[in-house]
Amino acid sequence: MSPLRWTCKSTRNLAAELRHEGFVVSHMSVGKKLHELGYNLHALRKNQEGTSHPDRNAQFEHISAMVEDFQARNQPVISVDTKKKELVGSFRNVGREWQPTGRPEEVNVHDFPEDAVGKAIPYGVFDMTRNEAWVSVGRDHDTPAFAVASIRQWWKTMGLPAYPSATELLITADAGGSNGYRTRAWKKELQELADDTGLNIHVCHFPPGTSKWNKIEHRLFCHITQNWRGKPLTSFETVVNLIGRTRTTRGLRVKARLDKKQYPTGVEITKTEMKRLALRKDDFHGDWNYLLEPRRTE
Repeated sequence: MSPLRWTCKSTRNLAAELRHEGFVVSHMSVGKKLHELGYNLHALRKNQEGTSHPDRNAQFEHISAMVEDFQARNQPVISVDTKKKELVGSFRNVGREWQPTGRPEEVNVHDFPEDAVGKAIPYGVFDMTRNEAWVSVGRDHDTPAFAVASIRQWWKTMGLPAYPSATELLITADAGGSNGYRTRAWKKELQELADDTGLNIHVCHFPPGTSKWNKIEHRLFCHITQNWRGKPLTSFETVVNLIGRTRTTRGLRVKARLDKKQYPTGVEITKTEMKRLALRKDDFHGDWNYLLEPRRTE
């Protein structure tokens, strides 16, 4: 067995080192010999997920059952998450698009944050039943207040018109981030949304390390990325317009709007404030599954 497991050297560099050792060999011969020995060019493969939670599959089944129940009763079901933040300015965007031959659009050589107009924070709300979505593009911070403000905008703009008789809302979300299950501010903001809308808001979190199974990732975000491939995101208006024009052959419809509000970080919610919430934890993993009921006003 050869002690060589991998090398980042090119065949030309390997050939040069062999010639330095007294061998007469070309880079093509080195490449051929590597193939004969069972070596090929490989990129890194993301395949190590770490230790999975023992209740991972049970939570998946619980989420699936909840979604089916809500859809059968024509109650709204949404998948939420924050898409990768994007520098706004004349920066290279991965991908290619059709341009006149020899006339590609020119952008900055370096992607320095200080040269950016700002940073776009797209928070998505995907309606799993109707295959439509709302995206708020923030420009301040990704906080629980921003996350719930995005859900509120979806409800006013798309949710309520589509479900005028709804009494409940099911939200599926990742375990971490601005909508994480440990985040007190997330629950407090949802409580205020429940109070304002009169909706019983049910939340189901995916187990830690399983965000790729969240529907919004492959039903919305991947299509947004595909739609703006190769296009520099030169302004916030460009970001909003490209998101809003995202379509698929399966009928995906997206609305987007710029959120210019400021969302300060580090907002602390006390235990006393948490006790005021009309929060009911499920019997199964109450940290991942819970209900926020509208509080009655005096």
